[in-house]
Amino acid sequence: HNAFASIYEGRYLAGIAAGMKLNEMIANGEFSADEAKIGYVGAYPYAEVVSGYTAFFLGLQSIVPDVAMQVQYTNSWFSEQREAKVGEQLQQLGCVIIGQHADSTGAPAAIQKAYNQNKNLVCYSVGYNVDMLAVAPTAALTSPTNVWEVFYEYAFRAVMNGESFDQNWCQGYEADAVTLTPLGESCAPGTQEKVDETIAAIKAGSLHVFDTSKFTVTGDNFEL
Repeated sequence: HNAFASIYEGRYLAGIAAGMKLNEMIANGEFSADEAKIGYVGAYPYAEVVSGYTAFFLGLQSIVPDVAMQVQYTNSWFSEQREAKVGEQLQQLGCVIIGQHADSTGAPAAIQKAYNQNKNLVCYSVGYNVDMLAVAPTAALTSPTNVWEVFYEYAFRAVMNGESFDQNWCQGYEADAVTLTPLGESCAPGTQEKVDETIAAIKAGSLHVFDTSKFTVTGDNFEL
């Protein structure tokens, strides 16, 4: 049996949170819209990673259409040192918010450390699977995360009742199988309301993260 959550939906929502913060920074005159630059710490150039940062970018674009994003890979699924180093490099390249496909606290902790050492070096972080507020109370905005108990309860109940269950299972917000960790205090006003509005649209089926009415895959339209 194979199981995974539709985490790209959570990444889209995290992109919205990042976009709301970016808009606030632009409105405050910290930089112009065409100077807005986002970084992303990728694990490997692998399908899940690519779909994840694409969903994150689409969420960003829904708020700030002209945003640019730079992706750098660690070539590791988990390495605090590599993730911290890439996070620092992206910050030095002018990225003001840095997302990640990495479970460790490496990048958020490095971003927070840089801010603690230089209050003018403002950068924010979007984590993955872990609430990063403990290590980055100022820098962390939120983290998309899988809610594995949804699958476990489904599978265990089926086994306990002597029933079969899906060999290939993948659920998202429609089953509450993905979510965001609590929003950090640095999030822009209105972020929670925008996130809740988008979740409702995803659950209602009126919003699809990968809206292929705008493009096709091998000539066919799909709704994901």
